[in-house]
Amino acid sequence: MKKIIFTLAAMTLMTTACTNKQQTTGIPLENLDTTAVPQNDFYQYACGGWMANNPLTPEYSRFGSFDKLALNNLEQVNGLIQELAQEKHQTGSVAQKIGDMYNLAMDTARRDQEGIAPVQKTLDEIAAITSREQLSVALGKAMDYSLWALYVEADAMNSSMNILNECQAGFALGEKEYYLDTDEQTTAIRNAYVAYVEKLFGLFGFDDAAQRAQTVLRMETRLATAAYNNVELRDPVRNYNKMSIDELQNLVPQLDWKAYFQAMEIAPDSLSVGQIPHLQEAGRMLADEPLEDLKTLFTWQVIDGAASYLTTEIYNASFDFYGRVLSGKEEPSPLWKRAVGVVNGTLGEAVGQMYVAKYFPEENKARMLALVKNLQKALGIRISNLTWMSDETKAKALEKLNAITIKIGYPDTWRDYTKLEVNPAETYYANLQRAAKFEQDYSMSYLGKPVDKTKWYMTPQTVNAYYNPSSNEICFPAGILQYPFFDMSADDAFNYGAIGVVIGHEMTHGFDDQGCQFDKDGNMVNWWTAEDKAAFDARTKVMEEAFNKIEVAPGVHANGAFTLGENIADHGGLQVSYLAFTLNEESKAEKDRLRTRDGFTPAQRFFLAYANVWAGNIRPEEILNRTKSDPHSLGRWRVNGALPQIGAWYDAWNVTEESPLYVAPENRVSIW
Repeated sequence: MKKIIFTLAAMTLMTTACTNKQQTTGIPLENLDTTAVPQNDFYQYACGGWMANNPLTPEYSRFGSFDKLALNNLEQVNGLIQELAQEKHQTGSVAQKIGDMYNLAMDTARRDQEGIAPVQKTLDEIAAITSREQLSVALGKAMDYSLWALYVEADAMNSSMNILNECQAGFALGEKEYYLDTDEQTTAIRNAYVAYVEKLFGLFGFDDAAQRAQTVLRMETRLATAAYNNVELRDPVRNYNKMSIDELQNLVPQLDWKAYFQAMEIAPDSLSVGQIPHLQEAGRMLADEPLEDLKTLFTWQVIDGAASYLTTEIYNASFDFYGRVLSGKEEPSPLWKRAVGVVNGTLGEAVGQMYVAKYFPEENKARMLALVKNLQKALGIRISNLTWMSDETKAKALEKLNAITIKIGYPDTWRDYTKLEVNPAETYYANLQRAAKFEQDYSMSYLGKPVDKTKWYMTPQTVNAYYNPSSNEICFPAGILQYPFFDMSADDAFNYGAIGVVIGHEMTHGFDDQGCQFDKDGNMVNWWTAEDKAAFDARTKVMEEAFNKIEVAPGVHANGAFTLGENIADHGGLQVSYLAFTLNEESKAEKDRLRTRDGFTPAQRFFLAYANVWAGNIRPEEILNRTKSDPHSLGRWRVNGALPQIGAWYDAWNVTEESPLYVAPENRVSIW
């Protein structure tokens, strides 16, 4: 389990209450499907028009309102990058690095000519391994293959200091169910994966490609079998196992860990092992699997990881599986989009600095901060009024709420890219390897040092938001601070229903089933009485079971335990933002709450704005993929699954017992 960061999936943010009577409702009526009955299918009613007007194009497996915003941001960033790419710049300057990385990404003719030569050196190094004794150093030096992953983050039990963390890796499909489930759909995906592995080995010139593909499947299945599933990965306590390096050596004696870390050029005195069974199984594999089979797996990891950055033929083979089979895409994204994605991934904050300078109005930051404060007050009121929680635990909860750090727009200090070399005379792949090493060195530079509280975990141009429990902070990048999440020209009903819920969502993450295990300083300590925690767990169980009942595809149900944290956050965001909306000056008067605009009351517009955030189309393959891999519920169910738990929605839309969405009051979720 990598760093616990709770995101909104792809939505989030923007500014505060407005009182201008001339403002719009912010809700385009063409977004609606008025042939649908809102009490029967609110998602279709609120979003059906948007869905009809924004059909899936071949490059997308899912396209929603936040994807549309992300596309707009991508086009803006592309314009900024292209200006740099078309000119010569001083070697070593940020402009040179951005421009040359983009040009390297765009030059498919050069990559077609180079063939597999860019990765040959790495493949030769793997082939040269002749004994198990060499594995410790080889794995320590490797940037392209491993059976686990390492990263640096705040120590969960001492949040002011950074620690080395280990987490499970080594199986390309990511989710263990792809290797173990035997239903028809998963079996078909697994068979397609084996065919892809065989094809890629063939494209790299291996004449025993079929045999190697079976070896890869067998070894990845062995790793996946020992891995935690996504529900187990959500348990912070279970995934924190701090130990000394000597204890690590005893736990996994098959590797010389001191030699391994020396090859990495780091010297940790301790680390936290994330998933002990997986790491122990990886160690056993290093000792008992045939050396040639281990080398086959490592070779596969290299060529699979490089496939998107080599020839057109190799890229297409990778897309055919990961794009078409796994998610149902029909065509790859245009080359320029992929190129911008690579530049964002390697020089993200440098690009973000340009983006903010041109596209982020500074007044948005102040407005956003004011809205966050309003939501913070509303959550405080709801906590104070809880009937199931003791005063003792309430005091701790309020203390944590008031200690939340708020980050908006962009970091105060920009990242330094001086040590990253981008050399256009070298191959695209070589430059990406160097960028990966730069990122690893950056991460490891924090090892054993105090946590940098100013560090951001998203770039400013990102269309998303997050809550970080280890620092008790919420972050709203500039990229999300625009329509459909915030509209400066729209009234309060819209902005509280959209960005207000997003803010409440991120705040509630501090009090979901994972976040509640961290205190105001980000330490994983219990601040609950036993009775209160039992009451909390009982209430979250209602949420889990409600989503377990949702059939997302024929015979396929949502995973209420896996999506629990995000569902709690959606529920809290709705409750908190609606309260903040009703407490707002413009909404206090009864006449304002009943006043209609475009045929809808303010309360109705609040819920329409919320639903429009999740408007989108999705392919059947991607529904199955995300049900296995995404901790967020699908967009349709973040509306039709969430709103029936909210009393104010029933009042606003006159939902009665006849509605198929109706949930009796005594059976509804009631947490924060």
